[in-house]
Amino acid sequence: MTFKRSLAEELLNRIRSVVGQNDASLPLHAPEFLGRERELVLDCIDTGWVSSVGSYVNMFEAEVARLSDCLHGVAVVNGTAALQIALAVSGVNAGDEVLLPTLTFVATANAVTHLGAVPHFIDSAYDTLGVCPTLLRSHLERIAEVRGGQTWNRKTGRRIAALVPVHVFGCPVDMDGIDAAISDWPMVVVEDAAESLGSRYKGKSCGSLGTVAAISFNGNKILTTGGGGAIVTNNADMASRARHLSTTAKLAHKWEFVHDEVGYNFRMPNVNAAIGLAQLEQLNNRLVLKQRLFDGYAEAFRGLSGVQIFKAPIVSNSNNWLITLLLDRAYAKDRNNILTVLNDAGIMARPVWALMHQLSIYQSAPRAILTQAEDLAARLISIPSSAYLGARVNNGI
Repeated sequence: MTFKRSLAEELLNRIRSVVGQNDASLPLHAPEFLGRERELVLDCIDTGWVSSVGSYVNMFEAEVARLSDCLHGVAVVNGTAALQIALAVSGVNAGDEVLLPTLTFVATANAVTHLGAVPHFIDSAYDTLGVCPTLLRSHLERIAEVRGGQTWNRKTGRRIAALVPVHVFGCPVDMDGIDAAISDWPMVVVEDAAESLGSRYKGKSCGSLGTVAAISFNGNKILTTGGGGAIVTNNADMASRARHLSTTAKLAHKWEFVHDEVGYNFRMPNVNAAIGLAQLEQLNNRLVLKQRLFDGYAEAFRGLSGVQIFKAPIVSNSNNWLITLLLDRAYAKDRNNILTVLNDAGIMARPVWALMHQLSIYQSAPRAILTQAEDLAARLISIPSSAYLGARVNNGI
């Protein structure tokens, strides 16, 4: 057995010292239904309010907004739809460019593309895994200019309409740094807060840090509605238009079907909102359990050469959606061997997503120099992060 194989075995042993021996495969992040989910779903079935009209959708929207420190929430069918609508109400048009990190899930770039806009990939920061403010500013200085109060890409001739910072794995980006970086280049900030419900940056909730934000409630997120997403904002006009667009742009009328623009059938069904409402009631406890799991892992990996646990900067509180390891560069080429050992042992582990600029569908998109994102992508490994594992740490298993 080689020395680098020994690191894989040591990681396996230390993970098991936190979560216990696993008789079956241990998932990366499992959904948990421990509250009133069954009660509220049965109420939807019993009353017949299972589709896109029902009281639970309204209650879910209000609670998501409150937990995000926003005044308005609009519930939709998934996080991609939420981001697409958020970009649309922010004034992103076909042919515009939208800045976003190359280190993100493909949905971020897809939401831009669905609008006919062009993703423009930006490098990442080592301390947050999100957009690097310093490299963002230097890139804008190279390629951007302001004309008529708008930012334009001198090389492509397209307007740069928006920036989408992504809170990767729940770790808040450096929003103050980002705001400073784009201070000379007008553009809307649309948060991709898909993974960061419950995370805070300098005491402020993720989702309230930009003009408008998108949240995901997919089955693998910290809370789930089965499939769902939400748009949150403090801008009443944006919220109103988001709700209008997501409900086929139908004008209110007792019986007529009049639509004043091309909208989307994106409204979240009442039955999903019922699940989500019960899930939201559990958020605080889930954050506690996930912090306990993070602390357990941090203690277990203390002093282990070759790897460190990724930790949010001290100014932030991450929801620890996916707890992630960062290999030393000397071990980057052995990442897949480590993944094989862990997964063969029933410990689900995965690398970060394929970088957007490396996908064939986005290879021709404009981009900055992406050295740091490429370095990070070669060394990141996410490990089992379900909230219930935090209870195991609490019980000393």
